[in-house]
Amino acid sequence: MTDTTTHNTNWEHSVLEKTLLASIQEQRRARRWGIFFKLVFLSLFVFIIYTAFSGGASHKPLIAHTAVINIDGVIDSEVNNAKLINEGIRAAFEEKQAQGIILYLNSPGGSPVQSGEVFDEIWRLRNLHPEKKVYAVMSDVCASGCYYIAAAAHEIYANQASLVGSIGVLFDGFGFVDTLNKIGAQRRLYTAGQYKGFMDPFSPITPETTSFLQTMLDDVHQQFIAVVKQGRGDRLKQNDLLFSGLAWTGHQAMDLGLVDGIGSADYVAREIIGAETLVDYTTQPDLLSRLSQRMGASVAHALRSEAYTPQMQ
Repeated sequence: MTDTTTHNTNWEHSVLEKTLLASIQEQRRARRWGIFFKLVFLSLFVFIIYTAFSGGASHKPLIAHTAVINIDGVIDSEVNNAKLINEGIRAAFEEKQAQGIILYLNSPGGSPVQSGEVFDEIWRLRNLHPEKKVYAVMSDVCASGCYYIAAAAHEIYANQASLVGSIGVLFDGFGFVDTLNKIGAQRRLYTAGQYKGFMDPFSPITPETTSFLQTMLDDVHQQFIAVVKQGRGDRLKQNDLLFSGLAWTGHQAMDLGLVDGIGSADYVAREIIGAETLVDYTTQPDLLSRLSQRMGASVAHALRSEAYTPQMQ
């Protein structure tokens, strides 16, 4: 009786021990798999974040191709700025498999400073890489600061209905002096510097400030004209309205020497460059930059109300 009881007790202990060991091993395996899956998801999360935060052009194929840099929208210091545009242009010039470069343009213009920096960089790279040509191809519109950039290209192509040109400079705003008088309000503006508030919309303009502003605009306009002449040379036709700020269709612009031909990006890549495959070299702002731009948009808008900037639009 005692032997049977002892045997049963030992058997129960053995089964319990095996059960506990199996449970511990199962928990260990579960923990290992849990750690493994956590590492996988962590790696995936890091990859997604890295991809989202890292800007840059798309991967380049190891075959002959045509590099394309898109400039779409207003040229400014935020999204379409010279730093990002020039990054893509430099990458295209340095890539040996890029047989030629297309600037695909669809913009009403914008900052003369940003446009000028892009023009200067293209001109510098043209001299460093004389074997590689740059072609500007216009979409719906390429006006003002956009044409400033296009002038740096070896050749310019447009659709026959594209709006081209508008070689001029503007500086716009509103005046509310009479409005204040009608409602009986007073503008209280305190400045240090005689003309610090010369563009305040609630203060009257004077002949002196008007003359100063016009001189400034004329100076920027002459810079624009000089750049267009530098880029286009003797292809420009004599026309008193060429630098008047007017815009023309692509067909009219070709007659004026502002455009070399009618054609799309595909046409230029296939028939002019001889490399039909198009590869996008446009540098996009990373996620952090885009978030910063959004957060600073309201501040920038407020600053613009105090610091007016001439626009090529």
